[in-house]
Amino acid sequence: MLIAGFPAGAWGTNCYVVAPAAGEECVIIDPGHQAAQGVEETLKKHRLKPVAVVLTHGHIDHVASVVPVCGAHDVPAWIHPRDRYMMSDPEKALGRSIGMPLMGELTVGEPDDVRELTDGARLGLAGLEFTVAHAPGHTKGSVTFQVPEAADVPSVFFSGDLLFAGSIGRTDLPGGSHAEMLESLARVCLPLDDSTLVLSGHGPQTSIGRERATNPYLREVAAGHGAHPAPRRGM
Repeated sequence: MLIAGFPAGAWGTNCYVVAPAAGEECVIIDPGHQAAQGVEETLKKHRLKPVAVVLTHGHIDHVASVVPVCGAHDVPAWIHPRDRYMMSDPEKALGRSIGMPLMGELTVGEPDDVRELTDGARLGLAGLEFTVAHAPGHTKGSVTFQVPEAADVPSVFFSGDLLFAGSIGRTDLPGGSHAEMLESLARVCLPLDDSTLVLSGHGPQTSIGRERATNPYLREVAAGHGAHPAPRRGM
C-alpha cells in the first residue's frame, strides 16, 4: 500500500493520498486549506489517478480544497450528512468568523458530486476497502476510516480529529461534545489491535498500542473513568 501524507495550510492539517501502489488509482483524504498544490505534486510523483475524496469531518481546515481537487479530477466527495452543511457555511460551523483575508483564499461550497457516509459502510475505492465508523465528539458528523492489513503494512486507521498522538480533538466548537468524544474513543478506538497504525488529522503518526499505553484520554476511557476537558488542538 502507498500512503503519502503532508501537512497543509494555516492549520497544518494532514492530507493523505492512499493507493494500492504507485501508478494506480488513489483516494484523497481531507484536502484542507492550501492542499491542492500538494495533492497535485503527490499525484504526479507517484503517477496516481484519483477516484474519490473522503472527508473525516466538515471543518474548513479539512475541506477547504475539496472543490478544486474534485473539480480538477471529476471525482465525488464523501462526507457524513451531519457535517455536509459545513462545506458551504464554514463560519457557522465554527461559531465565529475565521477572518476575511483567509476566507478570500477559499472556494466555499460543494463539489458537483457529494455522497453521504454512513456508520459501518464499506467503501470499495481504488482497489482498497475503507470501513467507515461514525465518531461524533469533535463534530456531529465526524467519521474515521480503517483500511485492513496488507502484505507490507498493518491495518491503517485514519482518525481525523478524534485521536491524536498523545491527545484528542477539541470539543468546544459548535457540534462538539466531550461526552460523545469519550463514547467514540471507547467504541471506535479501544477495539482496534495494538499494531494498528494511526494517521490523524494533525501531528505525527502513532499506533493504537502506543496510545493505549500513553494517551491520558484513551487510558482513562479504557479504565472506565471520566477524562479531563479536551485540549484545544486543531480547528
